[in-house]
Amino acid sequence: MEDSAKAKLSSLAGEGFSLAIALVVVLFLRTVAAEPFNVPSASMVPTLLVGDTLIAGKYTYGYSKYSSPLDVVPDHLIPNVSGRVLERPGQRGDVVVFKLPHDTSINYVKRLIGLPGDRIQMREGRLYINGELVPRRDDGTFNVARYGSERPVQRYIETLPGGHEHAILEFSDTGTMDDTPEFTVPAGHYFMMGDNRDDSLDSRVSGNQGGVGFVPAENLVGRVDRILYSRDAGIKWWQVTDLLQSFRGERFLSAVN
Repeated sequence: MEDSAKAKLSSLAGEGFSLAIALVVVLFLRTVAAEPFNVPSASMVPTLLVGDTLIAGKYTYGYSKYSSPLDVVPDHLIPNVSGRVLERPGQRGDVVVFKLPHDTSINYVKRLIGLPGDRIQMREGRLYINGELVPRRDDGTFNVARYGSERPVQRYIETLPGGHEHAILEFSDTGTMDDTPEFTVPAGHYFMMGDNRDDSLDSRVSGNQGGVGFVPAENLVGRVDRILYSRDAGIKWWQVTDLLQSFRGERFLSAVN
């Protein structure tokens, strides 16, 4: 009987050790390679939809104290190490997952619009970078759910300095964030905006007012290059009859521009 008990204990210990090793490997890969994130809001429509699950590459910008996937760890328990290791700067047009500056327990995803030293301004719904109007061209409409119903919204293709093109939406050019002061991006920071321009709290709004403000370089978590899978978040997992229809198969493993 004693031999049998010892064998069971030895087996349990072995299984526990294997599980611990597996967890360490998963945490390591999610820290240095890539990590999945879910999109909970429509601020990046049409590029990202609510219910998209993204893959963010952790290696793109190097590593900081916020590279760990353990979001449950309070700030005061994270080593107070500033800066990044193997740092590579962000590029205009990147879709970035980052830690919200005034609450680093929250991950945000926006598009990187302004680099350190850039001057960013919205005038009558148009984006200006360093005093130059950023060109956009008409690209039809895109249906967006708002206030309980869907409506067509004007879609444009915007071309940033350097040539990066991406889609944006504008409900109008007279919204509350369509005319702003000129922002000068501080050294070591970035300016982020949502592609759904009239429905995005981003760097146009300060953290004190519930927005994002300027994002420190060390808050960058990773660059989004691909959607892992996507499903309509309005259909719950227990709604078995509708569950298969909730998956957006055409977005599985699709590239993010």
